[in-house]
Amino acid sequence: DPPLHLRMRVFTLLAVAFFSTVQSSIAFPLHLSHVRTTAYGLAMSSNPGQSEFLTPALAKACIDTAGGSPVYAYSLKKLDDSANACLEFPNAYGLTVRYAMKACPNKAILQFFLSKGIHIDASSGYEVRRAIEAGIPPDHISLSTQELPTDFAHLLEMGVKVNACSISQLEKIGQHFSGQGLKVGVRVNPGVGSGGFSSSTTSFSKTNVGGPSSSFGIWHTLVEDGTVSGLVDKYGLVVERIHTHIGSGSDPEIWQQVASNSLSFCKKWESVKTLNLGGGYKVGRNKDEATTNLKEIGEPVKEAFQTFAEEEGRELTLEIEPGTYLVAMAGALVSTVQDKVFTTGESGHVFLKLDAGMTDVLRPSLYGAVHPMTVLPGSGADTDVGDLTENVVVVGHCCESGDLMTPKPGEPEDLEERTLRHSEIGDILVIDGSGAYCSGMNTKNYNSFPEAPEVMVDYDEQIHLIRARQTLAQILENEVGLPEGLIG
Repeated sequence: DPPLHLRMRVFTLLAVAFFSTVQSSIAFPLHLSHVRTTAYGLAMSSNPGQSEFLTPALAKACIDTAGGSPVYAYSLKKLDDSANACLEFPNAYGLTVRYAMKACPNKAILQFFLSKGIHIDASSGYEVRRAIEAGIPPDHISLSTQELPTDFAHLLEMGVKVNACSISQLEKIGQHFSGQGLKVGVRVNPGVGSGGFSSSTTSFSKTNVGGPSSSFGIWHTLVEDGTVSGLVDKYGLVVERIHTHIGSGSDPEIWQQVASNSLSFCKKWESVKTLNLGGGYKVGRNKDEATTNLKEIGEPVKEAFQTFAEEEGRELTLEIEPGTYLVAMAGALVSTVQDKVFTTGESGHVFLKLDAGMTDVLRPSLYGAVHPMTVLPGSGADTDVGDLTENVVVVGHCCESGDLMTPKPGEPEDLEERTLRHSEIGDILVIDGSGAYCSGMNTKNYNSFPEAPEVMVDYDEQIHLIRARQTLAQILENEVGLPEGLIG
C-alpha cells in the first residue's frame, strides 16, 4: 500500500474532481472547503444554520466585539424569559426568587435580575461582597455557605440574611449576637437528595447536596432531637426561615417529597415565616433531555403550603433559588477551531482543537456533561453554512489529557465522537448551555490562559461587552518574587 499521506492526497483530489463535476451540473455553488481532507467519510445532514440563539453573523460579531475568541455570549431575551418563568412559580402566600449567583456572577446579569425583582442567593462572603458591589441591596441577599466568613457579623449587621448550615455556624452566630434576638435561617439536610448525574437519592454524586453522603446543611436528626432548638434558646435567636436544597436532579417526585417533608421542620418554631426550597431545577441542554416543568412541580407545593396554613394557622412565604434554570441556556461559549488532527486505525479519530477548553467550560471534564455544539462558518456568512458532517472528538487547548469537550455522557474519563457540521481551521464552534457554571466555574489561568471576556446580546441583537479579556499583567499582578540574594 502507498503511504497514508499519498492515499489521503489521492482521496482529496478525487473528491475535489467529483464535487467540481457535480457543481457544474447544479444551480447552487459548492465550496471546496466542504471537502474533507482525511480518510474519514462525509455525510449529508440538515444541521441547523445557527446555535441556540446565535446566527453565524451574530457569533462572529460576538468575537469581534470581544477582540477575539473565546468569548462567553449571553442572550438578554433568554434571561428575561427564564426570569419570568421562575417568577410565575406557583405559590400560596407569596414568593421570593433568589438567583444562585454562583451559576454566573457577572455584574450585568446580577443587575438585570435585580431589575426583574429577583433577589440573591450567595454561597460565600466574597459573593455577598461582589453582589453588594454590583448594587444589590444587602437585605436582598441570603447567605448559605460551607465556610462562614470571618466578617459574617458585619454582613449580618448590614442586613444580609444568613442560613446556618452547620451546628458550629449556628454556635458562632449565636455567640456573637447572644441575647439580641437575631433572626436566622436554618439549613436542613433532609436525608435525601437528587443529583443530575446519579439516580441514587442517598449515595454520593457531585451534584447531589442532600442525603447521608452530603455535607451540606444540618443533619435532620439534630433538628428532630432538639439539638438545634437548644442552641436557638441558649442564644436567644429567632428562627424565621427553614432552608433545604437537595441537588441538581430532575425527579419532580423527589423534589415534591422533600418540599412536603421540609414543612415538618417549620413546625418546630412558630417564628418561622418562610420556607426556602433551594433550586436544582433540571434544564435540558440537549434535545433528548427534559426540562423541569416549574408549574408541574409547583402546584403540589402550593397545596402543601395551604394545608400547612390550615393545620398550623401560619401562611408561609416560599423562596426558591434557581441558578441553572435562569442562565444555562441563555449563555454560550463562542470558540474557534484552531487546529484539526487525526489518528488512524480502529481507535482512530478526527480531533477538533479549540482555542478554549476546561479553562472556560469545565463541566464535561468534571461531570461528563454533554453540551450542544454547533459549527458555524468562520466568515460569519449564512451562505457559507454547509450540509456536510463528520464524526469528531472535540478537545480543548490545554496541555491536559482531561481537557475533553465531548466525553461519554456522565463519564468524564472516556471520550465520545460527536457528529458535527464539517469544519475547517478558523471556523466557529459554539458550545451552548454554557450560561451556568462555566464562566464562574472553570480552570482559568491553567497553562496561563487568560479569563475569557463576556458579551451580552440585547433584544435588538446589539452586542455589549460586559467583561474584558484578562491580560497577562492581570494574571501576574499578585505574584511576589523572592528576596534578593535568596537564590542564585
